[in-house]
Amino acid sequence: MAKNILEFEKPIAELEQKIEEMRNLKGDIDLSEEIGNLENKVVELKKSIYGNLTRWQRVQLARHPQRPYTLDYIYLMTEDFIELHGDRLYRDDHAIVGGFAKLDEFKLMIIGHQKGRDTKSNLFRNFGMPNPEGYRKALRLMKLAEKFNKPVITLLDTPGAYPGLEAEENGQAEAIARNLLEMSRLKVPIIVVIIGEGASGGALGIGIGDRVLMLENTWYSVISPESCSSILWRSWDYKEQAAEALKLTAEDLKAQGIIDRIVPEPLGGAHKDHEKMAATLKDVLKEELASLVKIKPDKLVQNRLEKFGAMGVFVE
Repeated sequence: MAKNILEFEKPIAELEQKIEEMRNLKGDIDLSEEIGNLENKVVELKKSIYGNLTRWQRVQLARHPQRPYTLDYIYLMTEDFIELHGDRLYRDDHAIVGGFAKLDEFKLMIIGHQKGRDTKSNLFRNFGMPNPEGYRKALRLMKLAEKFNKPVITLLDTPGAYPGLEAEENGQAEAIARNLLEMSRLKVPIIVVIIGEGASGGALGIGIGDRVLMLENTWYSVISPESCSSILWRSWDYKEQAAEALKLTAEDLKAQGIIDRIVPEPLGGAHKDHEKMAATLKDVLKEELASLVKIKPDKLVQNRLEKFGAMGVFVE
C-alpha cells in the first residue's frame, strides 16, 4: 500500500491495490470488465468519502506531506521568478520565500510560507514556522511591490510563527503586528490564499488582503485543534472535537464572512494532482487580479479597512 495514506482513505487504497494486482496478472483471462467495474467503484467511493469529510479530516488533508507548497505553486503558475532574500536588518528566514514573478500578463510580488519535504529540508525551512526576520522580509518585499506599483499575492501554509525564546526576544509579536498595520494600508492590490495550514498569528502576519481565498481542504484558525484540545481538556485526545468547535474549514469561514472565495481542489486533495491544482488557482488569481487592478489605490485601502473592520460581533 502506498505511503502517506490517511485512515479514512484506506478503503480507496485497498481497492486501488486490487486493481493494480489484477492488471499485473499474467494469463489468458480477460479481466478488463472486472477492472473497469472496480475503477467505477473507486470513483464513487472517492466522491462519497471526500464529499463528506469531517473538519478534522480536512485538517489532515491540509497537512498532507505531498501537498504542493509555495515554491511548487510559484514554479507551476508563474514565469521569471526572482527570489529576494533577507530583511536588511538581521538575516534571511527560509520559512518565508518571495520575489517578483509574472503570472501571464500580470507582473507581481508573490510571497509565502515554505515547508520542507524531508527532515533535512524541514530543518532548513524551520518546518514553515517563521521568525521575526521572516515577517520583516515579507514586509520589505511588499513595500518594494508598492514602490513599483505591483500587486501582491501571499500564500499561507504554516503551523504557526516560531515560538522559540530567540524569536520572542527579537520581536516576534511586534513584527507580526507591524505587518498587520502596513498591509492594511498598502496601496496595491493584495490577494491572500490559504494553501494548507493557516494557524494563528503565524498565518495572519501575511494574511491581510483585498481578497482572501482558501483552497477546499485547508484550515484557518486562531489555534490548532491539538493546542485547543490541550488547553480545554488538558490532553490532545480531543482534537477532533476541538476541530468541530473551532469551525476552521473553508466552508465555515466563507459562511462567517472571513474569506471571500473557496478554490476547488482535485478529487482527493491538492496532493493528488499538483499541475491541475496550480492551473485552477492560476485562473482564479487572474480573475481576481483583473478586477482589483482597476480600483484606485485610495479606494483599495478604504475597502480593505472596511472589510476587516466589519468582521466579528461585538456589543458596546
